[in-house]
Parts: sequence; structure tokens; C-alpha cells
Amino acid sequence: MGTLLRMAAITAASFVALSILLFALDQSEQGSANQVEAVDGSGGRGGAAGNVDAPAPGRAIEDLREARHTGLREVIDDGNDLLVAPFTGMVRSSDVWVQRMVPAALALLLYGLGGMLLANFLPRQRRRTIDWRHAAD
Repeated sequence: MGTLLRMAAITAASFVALSILLFALDQSEQGSANQVEAVDGSGGRGGAAGNVDAPAPGRAIEDLREARHTGLREVIDDGNDLLVAPFTGMVRSSDVWVQRMVPAALALLLYGLGGMLLANFLPRQRRRTIDWRHAAD
């Protein structure tokens, strides 16, 4: 049982960590694109891009995000949305980094660290050691 719980904790923490990493990559690319647009004098992308990066978005935003991301990326983001959903209401900020990082940190603490600690507290089966001087049963 402990092994199964450890694997679940690692899987949950991996979904959250990968989603944060991919979010950071998107933000760096978007920042670069915004700088180019500012130098060129062309218009920006508007306010909808920030909503796409919010954790656990609504259905309309989710459809827009699915159109922008690949299948694997969407699986990672959907897993992250499921895991951070209990924590998204705790953050009241307009900064997308705060909206993503606070729920992600809480999810990593609960699912990753908490799951591993719980797995370590579960009783383990004793290994039966046989001395070479005694006959095996």
C-alpha cells in the first residue's frame, strides 16, 4: 500500500511541477513576443492571454487553451487543474504568476510531501531473513 501511495504522490507532484515549468516557458515566450510588439509599435494580444494561463479556468477559457496547446500539454494542464482546483479560490490576485504559484505550492505540499510522509508512516511488511545455518521451511 505504501508503494502505491508513493507512486501516486510522485505522479501528482510531477503533474503540478511539469505544468508550472511549461507555464514558465510560455510566459517567457510571451514576454519576448510582447517586447517585440512594443518595439514594432503593433498592438498587443489583449487581456485574454492572461486568462488562458490561470489555473483551473472555466469552460470557455479551457476551450481556447485546448486550441493553443498540444495534446500532451493539455493532458498535463488538465491533471494540474484537477489537483490545484481546491486551492485556486484562496488566491485573490490579478498577477497570473501568483494565481499559478500559490496553488501549485500548496498542491506540492499536500500531494507530494504529504503523500510521501503518509506513505512512510504506513506499516511495512517485515522481511523474513533466514540464517544460512538453519534449514529453510
